[in-house]
Amino acid sequence: MSFSQDERLALCDLLEELGPDAPTLCEGWQTHDMAAHLWLRETDPLAMPGMIAAPLEGLTERRMDALKRKLGYEELIGRIRKGPPRFSLFALPGLDEAGNATEYFVHHEDVRRAQAPEFGMHAPRALDESAQEVCWKRVSSMGRLMVRRSPVAVSMQRLDAADGGPVGNPVRLGGEGEGVVLRGLASELLLFCFGRTEAAAVELRGAPEDVVALQQASIGL
Repeated sequence: MSFSQDERLALCDLLEELGPDAPTLCEGWQTHDMAAHLWLRETDPLAMPGMIAAPLEGLTERRMDALKRKLGYEELIGRIRKGPPRFSLFALPGLDEAGNATEYFVHHEDVRRAQAPEFGMHAPRALDESAQEVCWKRVSSMGRLMVRRSPVAVSMQRLDAADGGPVGNPVRLGGEGEGVVLRGLASELLLFCFGRTEAAAVELRGAPEDVVALQQASIGL
């Protein structure tokens, strides 16, 4: 299976385990909201604009609420588990992996890391090298866009999952001067750049004032 398929199934398993009222890292969303979002994203073109443009969020929220009333939580998860339906753009060859690998990984972690400490899901998962490589390709290609609002320069240093040592040279995402260097696994760097800055296991190296400035910046898409 592909990384997107693995993450889809793992997230569905977790959603089933936790039930519809568990918290997530997405502000205002519980697990039922997360399931509705995932299904709408793949099936409802009218809901898509509000996932991209803030002024249209109200439309998407109304369609999410309507979907939750129409379909039960378990049915939603069952539909998501089957993959994109035939009429979905994501059902086209190659688009599930291209368009969903990051989506399902990040939202999987949104659910995992929002749970209470006794669930033991705050630490990074042990992803295999191929999964880490997918995460690295995504954050390498999208990182500059995601940190564009940082007031300080940002670079990232990927660390090896096996020994924790650096992999290659730091990659500059933007800005002038030394700024801040993000150090972590590819998967954690991806989470950080997607705005999960407090949940991601990433070390920030730089002048204290630059680190604080980055922590306070609006990071993500």
